[in-house]
Amino acid sequence: MELRLPDFPDFPPGEVWLAGAGPGDPGLLTLYALHALQTADDIVHDALVDPRILELAGPQAKLFFAGKRGGKPSAQQADINDLLIERARMQRRVLRLKGGDPFVFGRGGEEVLALVRAGLRFRIIPGITSGLAAAALAGIPATTRDTNHAIILMAGSRAADGSSVAEWEKLARVGQPIIVYMPMANLVDIMSAFERGGMAHDTPAVVISASTTPEERVIETTLGTAVADAAREGIGSPAIVIVGAIASMRQQLLANMVGWP
Repeated sequence: MELRLPDFPDFPPGEVWLAGAGPGDPGLLTLYALHALQTADDIVHDALVDPRILELAGPQAKLFFAGKRGGKPSAQQADINDLLIERARMQRRVLRLKGGDPFVFGRGGEEVLALVRAGLRFRIIPGITSGLAAAALAGIPATTRDTNHAIILMAGSRAADGSSVAEWEKLARVGQPIIVYMPMANLVDIMSAFERGGMAHDTPAVVISASTTPEERVIETTLGTAVADAAREGIGSPAIVIVGAIASMRQQLLANMVGWP
């Protein structure tokens, strides 16, 4: 049977495409993201874009690193915006490539607003957001009819005005499972805020590091012991933390679940 691919849109010079690279493994790219990788003149990519994905870029592509990592020297958002605008005005085909999905804790919204103000055309290519992908591939359904009818996606980074801790407590009071992106720098404060918000000390939790990469690690723990367990196992970024009833389902699925990939 002949493989029939979709009709891919043209990538005109002077446009910027924002694409999600998914959680890491190149097999989880969308076909449109792959098309953009192979067509772009310039690729402005984050630190979380897997090197195997960048290897799929076309031979004409020039790579620009624009990574933002907590606690480390990082590109400033204004500088990234300016780079996208500058390269597009040079009539380059510019791909802004982000880990996960560009509109889920990826600052894609800020970047497209900058493009709008500059009068530049852009296209959005959604990606598989890392929190949901990491959970699913670790054997943790985001929702089930027996556990929850909602899921909270939360950023683990602190707001400049210090309001984050109070918000984390409020989210815990909702009574739904929470998937925390970028949690490791503030894990102590996040877990403490959840307990103050009413979550029980023994609430199931799972920490997933470097999902879908050869370095992936998964730790089953609880709200009260997650900090100590992650420290003992040397878990660092990138990682997500899942807290709530869905985290306890992993053991029920593992026996028959085929591993990734």
